[in-house]
Order: sequence, then C-alpha cells, then structure tokens
Amino acid sequence: MHIQEIIKNSIMDAFENIFQINFDTIELQETKKEFEGDVTVVVFPLVKELKMNPKEIAKKIGDYLVKSSSVVSYNIVSGFLNLSIADEYYLDFFDSIKDNSDYGFSDTISDEAIMVEYSSPNTNKPLHLGHIRNNLLGYSMSEIYKASGKKVYKTQIINDRGIHICKSMIAWLDYGNGETPASTNLKGDKFVGDYYIKFDEIYKKEVEELIKIGTSEQEAKQNAPILLRAKEMLIKWESGDKEVVDIWKKMNGWVYEGFEETYKNLGVDFDSYYYESDTYLLGKEFISSGLKSGVFYKKDDGSVWCDLSEDGLDEKIVLRADGTAVYMTQDIGTAVQRVKDCPDINSMVYTVGNEQDYHFKVLFLILKKLGFSWSENLFHLSYGMVDLPSGKMKSREGTVVDADDLMQEMTNTAKEISKNLGKLEGLSEDEKNNVYKIVGLGALKYYILKVDPKKRILFDPKESVDFQGNTASFIQYSYARIQSILNGINFELSKDKYDRKLEDKEKELIKQIDLFPSAISAAASSHNPALVANYVYDLVKSFNSFYQSLPILKSAFEDKKTFRVELSKLVGITIKNALSLLGIGVVDRM
Repeated sequence: MHIQEIIKNSIMDAFENIFQINFDTIELQETKKEFEGDVTVVVFPLVKELKMNPKEIAKKIGDYLVKSSSVVSYNIVSGFLNLSIADEYYLDFFDSIKDNSDYGFSDTISDEAIMVEYSSPNTNKPLHLGHIRNNLLGYSMSEIYKASGKKVYKTQIINDRGIHICKSMIAWLDYGNGETPASTNLKGDKFVGDYYIKFDEIYKKEVEELIKIGTSEQEAKQNAPILLRAKEMLIKWESGDKEVVDIWKKMNGWVYEGFEETYKNLGVDFDSYYYESDTYLLGKEFISSGLKSGVFYKKDDGSVWCDLSEDGLDEKIVLRADGTAVYMTQDIGTAVQRVKDCPDINSMVYTVGNEQDYHFKVLFLILKKLGFSWSENLFHLSYGMVDLPSGKMKSREGTVVDADDLMQEMTNTAKEISKNLGKLEGLSEDEKNNVYKIVGLGALKYYILKVDPKKRILFDPKESVDFQGNTASFIQYSYARIQSILNGINFELSKDKYDRKLEDKEKELIKQIDLFPSAISAAASSHNPALVANYVYDLVKSFNSFYQSLPILKSAFEDKKTFRVELSKLVGITIKNALSLLGIGVVDRM
C-alpha cells in the first residue's frame, strides 16, 4: 500500500475510534516545503461534519495517529494537519518495490474494456502535424488506461471513400502515365497525395478558364470538367463499377502501406481498423428503428432529422433526402458495430480535434436516445491545434506540415546536438542513429504530451531538444546518468537491510516514487497524459537534487552505497515506465 492509502485508512480508523463516525471523503496533500511534514490532512471539510473548530479536530487526529500508526509527529497550521512519517515506513515501502520492473502498473485487469479511437486519416494525403498530436494522445492514453488496470482496444476509422479519393484517382488516370510509388520511389501516401494536389491545380485552371468566357465564379466552381468527372466517378464507385473499384483499391492500398510506415516510425499501433466504405451504411438500420420510436422525424423532402432543441442543441440531419448517409449516420453505426465486435466494451474514447466538439455532443446524445446504456460512458478526447513558429517546416502547399518530414527533422536535430556534445564515441553508426531517433522523437512526443490536450500548442523543434528544463532530453539524460552509475559499480552490493536514518533528499525521492501509481490513476480518470509527463519531470528534478547533494558510489558506508545505488536503479525503472506511457524510449548513453 502507498503512503496516502495508509494514512487515509489510519484517519478513517481515527474517526471511528475518536468520533464514532464513518467518514471517507478525506483530502490529503503533499506537505508544502516551508512546513515540517510529509503528508497534510485538510481539516476544513470536517468542521461541518463534527461541529468542532479545525485545530481541535486536527489535534485529536494527530494524537491518535502518533500512538497508533507510522506517524511520528505532527504540527497544525490553521486548518491543515501536517504529518511526519517514520523512516521505517519509507524503507519498508522501498524494499517492497525496489526489484519490480513493472512498478507503477496495475497488476489486475478489468473485465470491462475501453476502446480508444485515434488517427482516423483520409486516404488522399499523408499524415500531418495534426495527426501526430492525435496519434500521440490516443496511443498514450491507451497505455495509461492499461497501466491503470483497464482492458484496452486501440482502433481507428479510415475515411477511405468520397469525393476526395476520387479526385486523386482522376488526376492519376489523367496524368500518372502508369507511375506507381515503386517506380517513383515515393511512399504510397505521398504519391497519392501529390495527385490530390495535381487535381487541385487543374481544377483551379479550369475554373479560371470558365470565368474568362463569362461563367459566374459559383457556376465555374461547380461545373469545372475535372470536378464533374470526379463526381461521376463517385457515383460509379457507389454503384460498384468494377473498373473504378479496382483503381480505388489499388490507390488506397498504396496509401495504407505509407500510413503503416509512418505509424511504425512514430511508434503507435492499432488492434483493429474500421473503414468508412464499410460503415457509411451501417447506421441506416438504427435510423429506421429511431423513426419508429420517435427519436427521429422525417421532413417533407424525405430527409431524416433529430430534434435536440429540448436538450439545448439544434436539429441534426442523420439521413439525406436521397437516402444517402452523412457522417452522423456512419458514426452511429460504427459505435454500435464496435460494441457488437467487442461485447466487453463499456466505454469508448474518441480522439478528435476540438473543431468536432459539437458533433460528439450530438452523437453521444443520439446514442443515448436510441437506448444504448454504454452511451453514458463515451468521451470525446478533444484537443487543440499544433502550430510551428515558422508556420511550416516542409509542407504541402505551404500549409500542412508533413508528419514524416517533421519526424526526420527531429531526428536530424537530435543528431546535430549529440554530435556537438560528443558523448557517443565508441558507438557504431547504427547505435548512434538509434539514439538520434529515440531522442528526437522523444523530444517531439514529450513537448506535445506535456501540455493539457485542450490547449493549443506552439511547437518549437529546436527548443524541444534541450538538455535543460521540462523536456524529454533532460529526462532521458537523467536516465542515462543512472545507467552510468549502475555500470560504475565496483563493489559487492550489501545484502543487509539499510536501517540508518534517511537523509531528506533520500526521503523526498522515495516520496516522489510513491506518487507514480497515483499519477497514472489521475491521468486515466482525467484523460490527460500531461499528468504523467509532469510527474516524471518532478521525479527527475528530485533525483538530480539527490544526486548533486549526496555521494552515491563514493559513500564511506557499504550499506549506504548499496541503498543509494538501488534507489537510483528504482528511479531509472520509474522513469522508463513513465516515459513508456508517453510512447517515449530511453537510451543508456546520450
């Protein structure tokens, strides 16, 4: 059990014995550094319950805890009870976890699963900077949910149909001359994306030519020949035209190969894939049943709507007049299908940008009205945009930052800094390149994940690879320092239990390690990986203070050297485990 759990149980016992009441809403905090103590009990909420002044309550609890628990002393500041915990507790706790390589992670898994959706790209262009934040958030939260004891399924919905992919198909047929990703040495997603851009170039030229001969701009945009051909192709695709479907499958196949390469480099994965081409009709049966039950209604033109005005929202179309599906139709069907595919799902998390906040409010409300009990446990992991100081790095049309280009730029930045530091001598080129990639991508991931998802980010590649401050490089460097300590052991570790009085820096470090499971639990319940990122940063700051203040390998006492080496090792394990929840690796040398 962890310190706060033990103190909470002791206080509940105190309430029962002193005041003869059961009270489990106890608020504990870490004691502020200007006061003596390890854990602080917030007494104010108890005043109303006990009808006593806070100092009297605090004194009674403090006296009881000193007699009956691991509390050795206490002090009272206003309505706060500061408790000092015996060193023996910290040492016993340390001994119980020091050899646990999975420290912090729950060893029990829930029977009920949570499904996390992230990425969800279009098949007409490569993944970009926005997708990076999406993927990092979705993957990290999946790992955090798992570490907190939940069963997790990772999934995505791929937008693989519609006019956008037809535009790429038309441009490739007209201007591709039989080229393929293999013949041009391009990743498949970039290859197809280039033809989407080509379509746009031709479309704009045709619009200009129509305007020159007297066509209005609105009519020109609607009747450009290449756009009409793309619309015609979409109709053929929806009717199952074999030639069009074959081209669609071929080009999407190229894109999927490109996506998989990007996912592998980014270090994210999925348990299942859903495709819009399969799911865009799925919701229709639920629209039909919802019409019968009164959840939906039909307008005179035949379109189907849901009136959410009584719920503070607007009317929402769920089926067009011609009977074709809209995004809402698809999302209703996909949600239901996922629960059918994985019956143990009782909640779903949708990782989607904040421009879709309203869409998900509507979706969740409609699913609730349709009678699905699991709709109460749906969550939209909404996030803000990511910008670069320059506005672009290497981009498509100067507006979209390509994910592969950004990852390569981060690796190159790490390589440049590492070379200047000159600390990788003796490593092979492959080993060096592995360090550059782990450090570069770690900088990117941490910079994005340390920020609350709701906030917009200004991402500075150079600033992110900094060996000082709240960066992955600073944290990874501290891990590498610990490995250097472990590799420098030239004595036999003592097997005797360390029974000396703990130094303040040692106790502080154990207290910080003790908080790791709580940080995971808080991150899972608030859907916020920044809590894990900021936890590990605080841990590293505490370790560096310990490292700079106390001798480790040069201590005069064998048992003290052993204890500090083992404490450093546990810090390394905790750093590695915390970073793994953010999808970030560690290296032994930097």
